[in-house]
Amino acid sequence: MIRVSELAARLGAELRVQPGSADPMVSGVASAERAEPGDLVFAEAPASLEAACASRSCAVLTLPAMAGDARRGAAREKPLLLSSQPRLDFARAAKLLQSLAPPGPDSGKIHPTAVIGAEARIAKDVTIGAFAVLGAGVSVGEGTVIDSGATIGAGVVLGRCCHIYPRVVIYPGAITGDRVIVHAGAVLGADGFGYVRDPETGEYTQFPQRGVLVLEDDVEIGANSTIDRGALAETRIARGSKLDNLVHIGHNVRIGRQVVMAAQTGISGSCRIGDRAVFGGQVGIGDHAEVGEGVILGGQGGVLPMKKLRGDGVAFWGTPAKPLRRYLQELAAITRAARESRRRGSGQIQRRDPQPDPQLDQPEAPNGGEDNGGRDKDA
Repeated sequence: MIRVSELAARLGAELRVQPGSADPMVSGVASAERAEPGDLVFAEAPASLEAACASRSCAVLTLPAMAGDARRGAAREKPLLLSSQPRLDFARAAKLLQSLAPPGPDSGKIHPTAVIGAEARIAKDVTIGAFAVLGAGVSVGEGTVIDSGATIGAGVVLGRCCHIYPRVVIYPGAITGDRVIVHAGAVLGADGFGYVRDPETGEYTQFPQRGVLVLEDDVEIGANSTIDRGALAETRIARGSKLDNLVHIGHNVRIGRQVVMAAQTGISGSCRIGDRAVFGGQVGIGDHAEVGEGVILGGQGGVLPMKKLRGDGVAFWGTPAKPLRRYLQELAAITRAARESRRRGSGQIQRRDPQPDPQLDQPEAPNGGEDNGGRDKDA
């Protein structure tokens, strides 16, 4: 728990209270509907602010411009934390409160059913759950939690304050930085899907999969996601990137910093994803493709093999992915052509000049486009 005044100072928020009012303790975060005394709530719109002020919470995090509205609300005595980004500071407050929570009864303990291989290096305050298996030579950093049933292969290196959830499998040799989170059922460091076909017999022989997987600091991997090791080099996910559930990353892929990928995205081998790229759900990327820094790929978007998408802040849509405005223009043209075809077929066609759509017939967004890329040396 933490006092409202100290929480405001930690967040860099302005604290606004009535003279002589108390400085309550904050113990958690909640929605306005579920808030209890001791909870912090947030509001970004007038409607949500009214509900927040009427809730049972001990304090409200909101925009400075809405402070006057709060003071006219039902709870004039409720402390206000004023922030230009209340949603972001609400998330930060949640993390801070979690770090201040007292440790659980099993914190820092190794369950007697856990299996730990020879020469494993376990730092202090590490928690290992029931039936977890750690191979020979594993290194686990201070404060890391390995939940029940997880399997950590030989020689794996886990950084400090990581959380490996139940039934995660990490293949031998993988490396993680600090504060990495891997959710239940994820499989990290498996062999990549790389085979060489014999043209005479048609048989496939596996290409060597001897590389490594590296997850840098603050990476989060969603439940049941799979990330392959490199073939001869490495697969790497850079600092701060977040992958949703059911995401697959092929061998030799390099993902930049602060990239986010929604569920069911699939990245083929040897792709390059630039910093701050954003992927919607079910995006598919062909092998050896490159997605530039800051590119936004809408849901079910597809990038063909060896293509490159560039355009910081440009949204792409469809398969093959195109800048959103061009995609909408082409979709509108197809719709008009289909309508004219139906009229022609029914004998109702009337000749007329095409009328521009003011929302769609606009120039493309600048700096957005695609081109062919080269194939990597390490297939």
